[in-house]
Formats: sequence, C-alpha cells, structure tokens
Amino acid sequence: MKLFFKLLFLVLLPFFLWNCKTSTYPEYNDPIPEHDSFTIRSNSLNETRTINVWKPDYYSTSKDSFIVMYMPDGGTKEDFPHIANTLNELIKTKKIPPMILVGIENIQRRKDLSPLTENEEDKKIAPIVGGSSEFRSFINNELFPEITKRYRTTEKKGIIGESLAGLFIVETFLKQPEMFDYYIAIDPSLWWNDHKMLLNAKNDLAKLPSTPKKLWFAGSGASDILPYTDDLKNILTQEKLQNLQWNYSPEPKEEHATIYRATKEKALIWSFNQ
Repeated sequence: MKLFFKLLFLVLLPFFLWNCKTSTYPEYNDPIPEHDSFTIRSNSLNETRTINVWKPDYYSTSKDSFIVMYMPDGGTKEDFPHIANTLNELIKTKKIPPMILVGIENIQRRKDLSPLTENEEDKKIAPIVGGSSEFRSFINNELFPEITKRYRTTEKKGIIGESLAGLFIVETFLKQPEMFDYYIAIDPSLWWNDHKMLLNAKNDLAKLPSTPKKLWFAGSGASDILPYTDDLKNILTQEKLQNLQWNYSPEPKEEHATIYRATKEKALIWSFNQ
C-alpha cells in the first residue's frame, strides 16, 4: 500500500507543479465601462488586433493631453474592465492623475507574452511560444502611433500586467526600457527559461537610459514566483540605479489567482501619485 501511494505521488507531482504555473482564475462579473474599440492590422504580428480604449470623464470636457496606460490581457472579457473601473475610481478620488487606458485583446496570449526559451517544459504551454519580441514591435511601432493619432496624449506611457504579462513587462523594462516610463509587473512569471532573464539582469540594467523610470512589482506566495521576485529585488538593491525609482511588494498571503486585484490600487497609486 505504501508503495502504491508513493508511485501515485510521483505520477501526480508534475501535474501539481505545472498547475501552479497555469493556475485558473476565478470568474468575475466586472461591469464593462463605456469605451472605444477598434481594430488594427499588424505587420509585425501578421494579424488583426482588437484594441479597447477607456478615457476618463475629464477627457471630453477638457483640451488637455493625457498619460497613456497600456495593458496586455486587455479584452473586455479579460482584465480591461476591472482595471478601467479601478482607474476611474482612483481618478475621481484624486489619488492618481487622469489617464487613458489602452487594452490589447488576446489572440495567442502565451505566444505574445513569452520570450524565447530553451526549456522544453516551457514550450509545452502552447503550440507556439517566444513571440514577445514581435509583440513588443507591434506595440512600439504600430500601436503607439495609432493611439497618438486618435487621442490627445502626452509622451508619458505606462504598462500594467500580471503573470505572463508581468514577465513581458519585466523583459521590456530590461531589454527596451525606453518604451515606457512606468512599469507595473504583478506576479511576473520569472521562472520562464530557467529564470535566465534574472541571470542577465545586471548587464541589462547597466544600459538603462538616463531618463527617469519607475518600476513596481509584486510576488504572491506561489512557490515558482516569490523566490524570483525576491531575486529581482536583491539585484535592484545591489545596483543602486540613480535614474530608477522602484518598489517591491512581497505578498506571501496572496495566491497567483488573487494578487492582481489585491495589489492593483497600491501599485497605481505608488506609480502615478504626484
């Protein structure tokens, strides 16, 4: 009997470990706020993407230009509604300045948000992975100009996301930091590719531009998350970069499926509170 349970444990162990990396999320019925929606044909991705844009009430009554917050997982059945509603509340209570939210709806999420990997287990999460460079090119070269053309925007840009979107945000901060001024990475999947992104982080940080940047990141109690967000904190502490303001929020009591909603408000307030 003991041998049976031991064999059963060994069979089920990979499932439990992988389930931590692919945890499902609870269902929420967030009201979808009034917003614009349009499509853009991307040469970088060779596909047509749906873009959702929320504007604060102040947009229609002013001639001001606005900061733009971008978000992956930006579909109306994804994270766009609850982030738009959160921004609306924080803006109305004057905890952050008015800003525009741009949500990018998913087609192949795990392809777009993941860098290349040499780890064979990583490659099993989707038929195609490793498309983050092309997705970043789409945002930088195609989406940015389209938003600038359609809306009154300042030069200031931010990006927010969780899990693989958090990984994409950290990668963008390290590899192409000039793209955004504000980076919010919640529970980033830094385990990806045997956490080599962190192993190369010091070299990338040495190339950080002189323009000021802000980085806020958080780690839940997930065993494949918190050790690596802690590592990122240690690297940033050691480097003492003068042009970077950063804040780390370890959240060991939160789960991967709950941390986005648990931390989004304090992340936004810290990042944008003037």
